[in-house]
Amino acid sequence: MDRLSIPMPDDWHVHVRDGAMMQAVVPYTARQFARAIIMPNLVPPVTTVAAAIAYRDRILAAVPPGVSFQPLMTCYLTDGIDPDEVARGFEAGVWVAAKLYPAHATTNSAHGVSAIQAIQPVLERMATIGMPLLVHGEVTDRHVDIFDREAVFIQRVLRPLTEALPTLRIVLEHITTAEAVAFVEQSGPTIAATITAHHLIINRNALFEGGIRPHLYCLPVAKRETHRLELRRAAVSGNPKFFLGTDSAPHPTHAKEAACGCAGIFSAPAAMEAYAQVFDEEAKLPRLEGFASRFGPAFYRLPVNDRTLTLERGPTDIAERIEAGGAFIVPFGAGTGFAWRVLNG
Repeated sequence: MDRLSIPMPDDWHVHVRDGAMMQAVVPYTARQFARAIIMPNLVPPVTTVAAAIAYRDRILAAVPPGVSFQPLMTCYLTDGIDPDEVARGFEAGVWVAAKLYPAHATTNSAHGVSAIQAIQPVLERMATIGMPLLVHGEVTDRHVDIFDREAVFIQRVLRPLTEALPTLRIVLEHITTAEAVAFVEQSGPTIAATITAHHLIINRNALFEGGIRPHLYCLPVAKRETHRLELRRAAVSGNPKFFLGTDSAPHPTHAKEAACGCAGIFSAPAAMEAYAQVFDEEAKLPRLEGFASRFGPAFYRLPVNDRTLTLERGPTDIAERIEAGGAFIVPFGAGTGFAWRVLNG
């Protein structure tokens, strides 16, 4: 198969930042995705309906003319957030989900949740109204090895949460471990997961090939090869509990190549090309349609897009760096590229 047309895919986890950075990166996501779940970890975070509407308007203003793209907004959960405000935003159609960041787990998560008990009233309300919870699944205890934080979170936080609130719809985002795959597979229909392209392509060795590779540093950090292979198995399995979420997260080069570099991989410029390469390598290319275009809408109770995206076998030209408001961003795949390209994005 050298060409594949699928319903226009959606990105169920992306960071587009704000300001000049947002102006630069939004067109890359809008080029190949009809809709995208927008992460709310701005400074300050998106915790009110009014802030979400304003942010959505700024994103729409950054979409190139003639391009149809729908940003799907999310609420940043904090210890003191008002359950009524969360419910109001969901019922008004402003928020499609709420995001749980454990405090200090990743970029701009200082205002995140200190303990799951702190947001119990909000979670109970979300379970009642059917509002999905999106989870950055890592503990932040300093004594827990960084490569074990996802597995520990599942055992310590997520499993008890699902037992206490079995009707709460949960997406475990950007999974990186075999433990996460097993948890999702063994759970009921209220539990799903997103998988990034970069976690399907790199393992933790990639961060240290020939020296430190800061542009491959993300959180959750890439794991051992055994975990990468398990993620690939899950992604191409045809199981509707696993679907596409790039977690594309741009940072300027000077913030990545620093003594304390930022976590995040900017994969938006060639996201579908990267996923297509993975599915092709696994001899499961026909299953890309479900993973990219059908399983996510089914979980979020949204229609499948009626437009199509066409990919063709052939080299993708990825810029070495991309200008963004006077700074530069290094995209995933820069200097190497992928074996597929988008024709009509």
